[in-house]
Amino acid sequence: MAANAPKRQVTKPNTTVIQWLLDSDPSIRWQVMQDLIGAPAKEVAAERARVAKEGAGARLLALQGADGSWAGAAWNRGWDSTMHVLSLLRELGLDPASDEARRSVGLVRDRVRWRGWDSDGTWRGWDWNGNPFFAGEVEPCINGQVAASGAYFGHDVQRIVVRLLGEQLPDGGWNCEAANGSTRSSFNTTICVLEALLEYELAGGSRTEVTEARLRGHEYLLERRLLRRRTSGEIVNPAWTRFSFPTWWHYDVLRAFEYLRRAGATPDERVAEAIELVESKRDGDGRWPLENRHPGTMAVEVDDGEGRPSRWNTLRALRVLDWYSTRD
Repeated sequence: MAANAPKRQVTKPNTTVIQWLLDSDPSIRWQVMQDLIGAPAKEVAAERARVAKEGAGARLLALQGADGSWAGAAWNRGWDSTMHVLSLLRELGLDPASDEARRSVGLVRDRVRWRGWDSDGTWRGWDWNGNPFFAGEVEPCINGQVAASGAYFGHDVQRIVVRLLGEQLPDGGWNCEAANGSTRSSFNTTICVLEALLEYELAGGSRTEVTEARLRGHEYLLERRLLRRRTSGEIVNPAWTRFSFPTWWHYDVLRAFEYLRRAGATPDERVAEAIELVESKRDGDGRWPLENRHPGTMAVEVDDGEGRPSRWNTLRALRVLDWYSTRD
């Protein structure tokens, strides 16, 4: 990033909020312990191990079919397909080294294939029909989500990564509509690809060309202050100021910050406005609401509903603010 952001005081969470977060699912507890209260690594690991055995993580794992899939599909237009469930298990922090993860994701690798049927049931015969799941398909937003989960769970996503590198647009981002002639990047597609490239690097697949492509991509977001048009300065889409969880393929400002935090980026003045937006969403009790839920069938519910205080959004917002507060 460029010059450092001006110093701003970030309000720390109170003990009541921390206790509210801890009084929840193991998938939230272990992340609070690690990211917000600095619990000993052994205690964090023990709590994380419970994700596979209790709560939302265990319920998701139990829904896997004998064919290795969820909802009988590699991908669907809801949120309960194999791709969506793996994305959610990654967000929950299911330990990739656990027996449950190895068994479940191994079944996906061995049995789940992409199918060339359109949403209306018409056979299209696309060239990716029959691809193994972790070989991906053709749309970068979908391939980004597949590669992020594959890299996180320790599977070979090299084929997808090579394809994504070749699809980066001159402005630094990606767009699923590039195949139809679009020359401008999409925030939605770009964040999916950035998360995939980061997971690939974190999993030990770091290569110079991957890092360089990822940094160009996150400069694309920063040059636009995470939400504004570069040309006019107008907010591109007001929906990006309303925070969701899970986000699926959708972009919003909190999701962008989570990527920057995990990437170890140093905050600068280009994120100051968006940080103020995040802070403004905190309610009088120190919590953040689920402002938007993307329509679609969830395999397992993970929050209390739209408009209500959200443990997931609160956890994510607090660690973003903590990341911002550590700038030089």
